Amino acid sequence: MPFMKGLAPIRRTLKYLEAGPLFLKDRVKIFSINYNTSGKHHEGARDFVFWFLPQVQFKNPNVQVITFKNMTPTPFIRCYFENGEQILVDIDSKDKDSIMDHLKKIIGKSEAVLDKELKAKEEKANPANFGYYCKRHCICEIPGQVPCPGVVPLPREMRGKYKYAKD
Repeated sequence: MPFMKGLAPIRRTLKYLEAGPLFLKDRVKIFSINYNTSGKHHEGARDFVFWFLPQVQFKNPNVQVITFKNMTPTPFIRCYFENGEQILVDIDSKDKDSIMDHLKKIIGKSEAVLDKELKAKEEKANPANFGYYCKRHCICEIPGQVPCPGVVPLPREMRGKYKYAKD
């Protein structure tokens, strides 16, 4: 498989990308990270870009993600919000996990917000849903479907009692 070549090919699998823990707030429009490709205090930023940046991009498709290499003496993350504000996060000499935890606290959505969004997504009025707490109680209410057998009896050829009966 050609996608399984290269350094740490697990990063290109869908299961790995969906496991990303960082959902950015809706106000965040641009996420930029500045780091160098060498230096001990840039190591955590390099690891963050290598392991977590694909997940951040996958989980936040409406956010522009930019990386700047070898342009700064100290690593940092800058986030631009829709109202023009910016936030600067210092990631100097931090490891990738502490960077991720810090970002989840300051620009990530909380668990309560994520639960609300998931519930709202599930509650969308899907015309295929029927039963209690839905628009339609029974599938027979949809035009083109067979009426309820309690109201109109089914034709004999549609009933197993007669279909499989031996003459």
